Amino acid sequence: MTVQFESTVTASGPAAAAPHLEADRWDAANRHLLRKALAEFSHERILVPEPVPGEPEANTYRLASADGSHEYRFTARILELEHWSISAESIRHVQDGTEAPLDVLEFITVFHETLGINLQMLPVYLEEVSSTLASHAYKQWAGQPTAGELAVGVTGGQDVAADFQAIERSMTEGHPCFVANNGRLGFGIGDYLSFAPETGAPVLLEWIAVHRSHAVVSTSSGLDYTAHLDAELGPLAGSFTSELLLQGLDPDQYFFMPVHPWQWENKLTVTFAAEIARQRIVYLGTGTNSYQAQQSIRTFFNTSQPSRNYVKTAMSVLNMGFMRGLSPQYMKATPAINDWLRKLIAADPALQQRGFTMIGEIAAIGYHNRTYEAASANGSPYRKMLSALWRESPLALLEDGQQLTTMAALLHVDSAGKPMVSALIERSGLAPEDWLRRYFEAYLVPLVHCLYNYELAFMPHGENVILVLEDGVPVRAIMKDIAEEIVVMGGRLDLPEEVSRIRADIPDGEKVLAIFTDIFDCIFRFLAALLDDDGTLPQEAFWRAAADAVRDYQAQHPELAGQFARHNLFAAGFELSCLNRLQLRNNQQMLDLTDPSGGLQMAGRLANPLARFAGKTTGEAE
Repeated sequence: MTVQFESTVTASGPAAAAPHLEADRWDAANRHLLRKALAEFSHERILVPEPVPGEPEANTYRLASADGSHEYRFTARILELEHWSISAESIRHVQDGTEAPLDVLEFITVFHETLGINLQMLPVYLEEVSSTLASHAYKQWAGQPTAGELAVGVTGGQDVAADFQAIERSMTEGHPCFVANNGRLGFGIGDYLSFAPETGAPVLLEWIAVHRSHAVVSTSSGLDYTAHLDAELGPLAGSFTSELLLQGLDPDQYFFMPVHPWQWENKLTVTFAAEIARQRIVYLGTGTNSYQAQQSIRTFFNTSQPSRNYVKTAMSVLNMGFMRGLSPQYMKATPAINDWLRKLIAADPALQQRGFTMIGEIAAIGYHNRTYEAASANGSPYRKMLSALWRESPLALLEDGQQLTTMAALLHVDSAGKPMVSALIERSGLAPEDWLRRYFEAYLVPLVHCLYNYELAFMPHGENVILVLEDGVPVRAIMKDIAEEIVVMGGRLDLPEEVSRIRADIPDGEKVLAIFTDIFDCIFRFLAALLDDDGTLPQEAFWRAAADAVRDYQAQHPELAGQFARHNLFAAGFELSCLNRLQLRNNQQMLDLTDPSGGLQMAGRLANPLARFAGKTTGEAE
């Protein structure tokens, strides 16, 4: 089977008319996003819908504005972890007693005080919501392969890299928790069509030379930066050297560096104009390899040479709570952190047994603009405008017959309402419980082990994890985005000085949230609901399978019994850590990354769905 899925839109000509912004698609996008807003704001206990007794439709809820002029009604099932499974088609809006359209921008404005959005931030948040709606309208207009087609590979399994990238550009939802998750403030329509992951448009990176007096370069042990770039650039390396010589410059005084085209046009030629004028930055030209933007928007997969490295670039676009820059200070230690973690994983039998691995960030370069560094505080976006790193391709980790998928694909639902996880289970031929146990062994158990054995936590959301599949079954998990996302939370590990920045002082009671929040609440809550709603597997069976996986692991490691008690995954409940509350409070910097615990927003406690299975074996009655 071959499915044609190529972006036919360009950034100029008729595309500038934005044909995806049409009334019916806009209405569908609003219904979709309003369902998510109602569900996630209710989950975080910001909104408190009231049950409506006596309605013809069971499980009907009502949400009214403070002045009573707006009322929303919908049907919902409240599942484990207070997950609101809302029927999108059931949502009705009544304004002043009259049926009214569903308009998410109006909904946010009406409820902004309840949501805790101040008036200074409200229009910016509305712009992010509008961008998210427009993105959903585009995805409807462009169309994607079905879940079944993605599960088997749109090329029929003939091209692993092409299938992997078809999945990457077919994801319709983005982060499952955040309501405004496709903000991308700074993009115009041409930028969107050229660089948004869902368009799948080919991207050619720009290249500059940066003066060594202002640049910091670091590489993995044994890797030479010049040799690395020669391998990445091929004949272009010689052309770039010749360009510097033509300008009367000494190539030995410069490093070559890739730049996102948007960043070059919109930021570097303006904000870094002095650096260009003084020839501390020299434009070299456009690269020849074609790349595809990944879901993280500033990371690119090399589609011309899939075995070559990803490139991650700085991009001063506001998206989902942060300006998406890259810090030159962080670049300095990035390869060393990756080298350290690679050795730890390779030496751990429990991780090796499950095939758990990573793709390393092997080289990094950052540029120090002395003017803006002197004029800004630590962590300022102005200090993160010009850096890049290279990350290994996962293709080298595959065996014959295996395929790759982003883990975010497990939460993908196609236009016909089919979850991709259900399509993968069907393809596997396994019982859903058996498929889940394979998935938990590949993904959940290694992360549980890292918590218990090392008090090491990843940021293991769907976009940060690549799954290796065999016949639709996960056989190993590959972690990425290492240096900016991992944290050592205690003193169980001795860290070399060069990687010490990954240690953070996390209160003991919060360490287990690395599993409870990041995995149970932000991934499994949605996965269990999809399988339950789809009729594939009841939620109770999902959580029983997760409990079995954790308990079997614990039985294999009695030496860690003290840690099991210290970070109890079978506790009655855990604190509800709220992501949308962070974004609603400050949508430009949700957290101080140097203090990942300090700014968390808690809203009481959630009942732990594993608690009922403590000490029980598979199939045992409650």
